[in-house]
Amino acid sequence: MMAPFRFNGAVAVVTGAAGGMGEQLAYGLALRGTHLVLVDRDAERLTTVAATVTRRRPETRVRTFVADLSDAAAVGKLAADILDAEPVLNLLINNAGVALAGTFAETSAEEFDWVMAVNFAAPVALTRALLPRLRESDGSHVVNTSSLFGLIAPPGQSAYSASKFALRGFTEALRHELTGEVGVTCVHPGGIKTRIALDARVAAGADQEQSVKAMRAFTKVLTYPADRAATRIIEGVRQRRGRVLIALSARVPDVLARLFPATYWDLFVRVNPRAGDRRPRR
Repeated sequence: MMAPFRFNGAVAVVTGAAGGMGEQLAYGLALRGTHLVLVDRDAERLTTVAATVTRRRPETRVRTFVADLSDAAAVGKLAADILDAEPVLNLLINNAGVALAGTFAETSAEEFDWVMAVNFAAPVALTRALLPRLRESDGSHVVNTSSLFGLIAPPGQSAYSASKFALRGFTEALRHELTGEVGVTCVHPGGIKTRIALDARVAAGADQEQSVKAMRAFTKVLTYPADRAATRIIEGVRQRRGRVLIALSARVPDVLARLFPATYWDLFVRVNPRAGDRRPRR
């Protein structure tokens, strides 16, 4: 049994830190005395988040790195730059993710690979590169953000669910391999109020206009506050929890999937007809 994670004085890497849960994780960690290495592809928003942290917690050291996690070479350079800048690492939160609306038949190979690159390959690559540094410090921790759609796989989300199920499997195996040495948490958020639906891409083969309208409408059911989600994740890290399900919209489908692994989707649509919509959730 590992001791609770100590945030004060620790150094945390957070990807997808320019908005949503990543932004709120940055604020929550800084509040607990953690120094930050913030990563995102959106340089302007990332600068704003870093400035907000510095204004609120002047004693917090904040480094920012702008990187496109769909580019394997950029991920490799990012990892090398982080290792050069930070001699000590205690916490890695692979939070960045992208969504794509469209069935498998509507999705091109390039689009599918893009989702897998950001949501799965990048967390694996960063973990591979940074884990040796994490292991040098007692009590370090790794967090990978999967999804509700890493627990269930709805129609129209083949690429997204594939990436999130893959990340879940990787995280669970890693947790078993690092037991007692490095804590590992897999996070499954439900309907969190972030920009993922608005920022989602639409598969080239899908009806663009209808898909955009559907994505905008879907944002109305994303109601769980991102700051509360971040608090749940941070508390999960403190307690060394192996899995964190956030919101009732994640817990109920998880139970259905475990009780009815072959028929859960039909049951879920019967209970909640809106679930038949083919839209991403994070």
